[in-house]
Amino acid sequence: MSQKSYDGRASLYLIPTPIGNLQDLTLRAIDTIKMVDFLFCEDTRVTDQLLHQLHIKKKLIGCHDHNEDQVKESVLSFLEEGKNIGLVTDRGTPIISDPGYKVVCAVIEQGYNVIGLPGPTALIPALITSGLRPSPFLFYGFLNAKSTRREKELDQLRRFPYTMIFYEAPHRILDTLTSIQKVLGNRRVSVHREISKMYEEIYRGTVEELIKETSSMRGEIVLIVEGDTTQEDYQELTILEHVQLYLEDGLTEKEAIKKVALERNLAKSIVYKEYHTGK
Repeated sequence: MSQKSYDGRASLYLIPTPIGNLQDLTLRAIDTIKMVDFLFCEDTRVTDQLLHQLHIKKKLIGCHDHNEDQVKESVLSFLEEGKNIGLVTDRGTPIISDPGYKVVCAVIEQGYNVIGLPGPTALIPALITSGLRPSPFLFYGFLNAKSTRREKELDQLRRFPYTMIFYEAPHRILDTLTSIQKVLGNRRVSVHREISKMYEEIYRGTVEELIKETSSMRGEIVLIVEGDTTQEDYQELTILEHVQLYLEDGLTEKEAIKKVALERNLAKSIVYKEYHTGK
């Protein structure tokens, strides 16, 4: 089903909020907060503090991981009544490693407008100041907190050629860097702490170097990790050699063929045929 991005009806607005510096809030975001009839937010206490600084009074309704299934019905009900709805999270752009995805999907499914405002988000400032290749990149979000699952996730990214972006909690950054060194090797990384705040800091170097620097780090963290640079040599491999490389990594034949097809921008059927002909 095709749908226009905006048709003049009541809409759900996704409004980015500051990740540190209040001045990062856009004029459009302020106007939209004033305009909407209801504001759904991750934590009403955090959003109430923001609105107090802006001298705005608004009806706030909680929308978090534990009530999102119920909240989406309220949002749809308000939209049906012709009410405009705003959605914010505590900091940054909604949906990016924050609640709201289920609400957005429900609103789209019912044919209402979803309008995303540009604005603050931690991953882009971290990427452009990392000193690592800025594009293409993969935004992954949070790795699993448990070491075995985290290392399994990292193993799936071991041959990934693009710069990778992760969010991490300060009490886990040392464990995460240790897992990265174990699974991905001593790659170039950058760790960004408290982006847009008074005590913002950036650490750049190898994993081994940053493990020593970040053992007692505090604050919100974005971690940028160099991709697998050996990928640059893959085009020199035959398709058979390329598939066998991933088979040796433990992938199934189907997984290996799919991965090679993606990296070489080829149809899976072509890779499958070349691989089995070469065997």
